[in-house]
Order: sequence, then structure tokens, then C-alpha cells
Amino acid sequence: MKLKDKVALVTGAGQGIGRAIAVLSARQGARVALVERNETSGRETCEQIQAQGGEAFLIALDITRPGAATDAVGQAREAWGRIDILVNNAGFDRPGGIFKIRDEDWDAVLGVHLKAALAFTREVIPGMKERQYGRIVNLSSIYGKSGGKGEIAYATAKAGLIGFTKSVAKEVGRYNIGVNAVLPGLTATPAIATLMAEKFKEQILAQTPLGRMARPEEIAQAVIFLASDEASYITGACLEVSGGWEM
Repeated sequence: MKLKDKVALVTGAGQGIGRAIAVLSARQGARVALVERNETSGRETCEQIQAQGGEAFLIALDITRPGAATDAVGQAREAWGRIDILVNNAGFDRPGGIFKIRDEDWDAVLGVHLKAALAFTREVIPGMKERQYGRIVNLSSIYGKSGGKGEIAYATAKAGLIGFTKSVAKEVGRYNIGVNAVLPGLTATPAIATLMAEKFKEQILAQTPLGRMARPEEIAQAVIFLASDEASYITGACLEVSGGWEM
């Protein structure tokens, strides 16, 4: 029960890594606010947690709309009084190289990954400062470290989250707020299953010493560690959970 009696808010909690983080957080004792645009998938995550005896509720909204972070954090505080853990997980991809990516796709990707992370982080920090306790975990990617051919928006957004993580960590460390990032490699999520061509998966796995994709639960385990008091002296770190890809 690494997160016993803690309150966590997880964005993009409807499927894949976000769902795994939310479910494992609840299993480790946290009460979990699930922020998800897709009400159907978000409710499925909520029901899965409740079926296992955990506490969760769904906040169905688009995190990119103005005021969304204020609304979501406000609902979580109204329910449980505080937020101890923020996981900025929500993300999506619009593939394209520098000459193919459309301006609107660039803005959309950076809006979800970076602007929303900024908004949610701003909302939770004042309460964390007041209580002199907090944990923020941002989901970046190995692409944020290595770049990715044909993935300029996604790789740029994920690289931005690394800089964001380190900058916020330096600002809030004196308040006992830890801010870290997890950098997954290729992970067996619904998006990867449906959107990535097999030849690209094979290319990545050929460069991955462990020779397989991660399970979402394996990424979630790293997030739980960084969100727990076991990581009390870790901040500004970027934990690669990639099977060795791009090491």
C-alpha cells in the first residue's frame, strides 16, 4: 500500500498507460480522480477500480479547454479535500515530419502534452505548498530524448515535458514537492495496436535489448514508485522504462 491514504489525480485515465496508472494507484491505497475526455472509457476505468474495492470517480472533460484544469482540480478537492499526487499522463500523436506536419496538428499535440500539463501543475502546486507535500509525475517518452523520424510534434512535446519537469522541480523542491518524469519505450497500448504499422514496431523491437513491448502495468509501476515516499529524495529525474531502447 505505497499510496495509502493519498489522493491522486490522473489525466488520460481511460485506457492504456493512464488506466494502468489509475488502477494500480487505487490498488496501492490511493483515492483516484480520473480525468478523461472519453466518458465511456473513463467510466470503464472507474468501474474496474470500484470492482476491486478502490475509491475513484470520473471527471469527464477535455483537458485542453480553457478552465478545464481549474474545474477538474476543484472537483477532486471538493470530493477529497486535497491532491497529493498529480500524474500528467494524457497525450496523443499526430505523425508527420517537419514539412508534413500541419500547424493545427502541431498545436493540438503540444496543447495536450504541454499546455495542459502546465495548467494542471499550476492548479495543484498551491495546495501542495501549503501542506509541504506533493508528488508530480509527467509521462514523457524515449522520443523526448532521442527524437523520432516522422514524429516531430510528438517528440518535441515529450522533450518539452523533460524540460518542464526539471524546471518545476527546481522551483518547488523547497516545499517538499517531488517532480519527476517517466520515459516509456514502445508499450502495448490500444493506440499502438491500432495505429502503428507492424514494420515500425519491428524496427523498434530490433533496437530493444529486452526484445518486447512493455505492458502498461510496467510503466505504471515506475509511476507509482515516483509518486510514493520510497522516492522521497528523488526529484527532477527522468526514469527510462524502455527495455533498453535508445540507451
